[in-house]
Amino acid sequence: MRREEIESAVREAAEKYTAAGASAMIRPTSGQVKSKQESLIPAQAKSKQETITPAQQKARRRRQNALLRNVIQVIFFLMMPGAFVAGFSGVKSIFQKVSEGSVLELNSFVMALIGLSLFTIVFGRFFCGFACAFGTFGDFIYWLSGMIQKKLFRRKKQYGLPERLSPWLQKIKFLILALIVLTCATGAYETIGTYNWNPWSVFSFITALRFNLNGYMIGAVILAAIIVGMALKERFFCQFLCPMGAVFALLPQLPFAWLQRDADNCIKNCRACQTCCPVDIRLETDGFRNGECIGCEKCAGVCPKGNLTRWDRTLLKNEMLPVIIRAAILFLMGGYLGLCRFL
Repeated sequence: MRREEIESAVREAAEKYTAAGASAMIRPTSGQVKSKQESLIPAQAKSKQETITPAQQKARRRRQNALLRNVIQVIFFLMMPGAFVAGFSGVKSIFQKVSEGSVLELNSFVMALIGLSLFTIVFGRFFCGFACAFGTFGDFIYWLSGMIQKKLFRRKKQYGLPERLSPWLQKIKFLILALIVLTCATGAYETIGTYNWNPWSVFSFITALRFNLNGYMIGAVILAAIIVGMALKERFFCQFLCPMGAVFALLPQLPFAWLQRDADNCIKNCRACQTCCPVDIRLETDGFRNGECIGCEKCAGVCPKGNLTRWDRTLLKNEMLPVIIRAAILFLMGGYLGLCRFL
């Protein structure tokens, strides 16, 4: 081969190699191709991918409402643990004065009873559902029981009392209230009280961090039995045994305090609201005018069609703000009446 031909072949090979290297340098990588393709996706398509479904929105609101309720419960448990006992002491004070034939005194206990009763008439049983320390304690025990049954015993459904028994057992608290009123009016309550049987007094000692329960063993045993009931049935004490719950259930409530249900718009055989109701209200027959409703608003959060509303929720177009306003009013009232521990 001649020298010129060799140099020409070498030159052509070098040019081919250089061209191949240049094309390799400018060839986009897979990441660059993907980035270019993503840049071609319209902004509207991206926004659709980022939005959540209506079901996810409802689940998020339900979690937010549950968190708000839990926060309010903890605040009132820490700040106003004695509100329930103060109201009950007001009931005792009134009928003890009746038995003595003396003039009724507007002491701190009677004022607490009047304040809680007026609040219940205007806003429903919000105190029971959000602020009562005994109710919050019962919610915690029931939740803890469910966790233990789920984790240790692998139960998918939490064991508890049959729902059909609730309407009958709910009458017990009215009998307890009548018995307390009768014994107070006849002067026998003081004699019975010497046995220190009162479980809510023991509970008040514990919330006040007084663990010396000498002389209150009967009350402590009764409280232990109530805790067992709380583990088996949501709001066990509130539904079946609470004398203040009986007082609040007997009080009239202003119509705008009730949740309203659009029954015609409900899904047939849904029963989501009744299934989650902690006090087993039968909405088809009882409705929200039933005094047993504790105003926890779980039903409103779980309704798949949002059929449960109240005037303030509709007016403010918000689910959480009305709850915050009611809690603030109750807290301010408790502070004025001297029910707040740190005020």
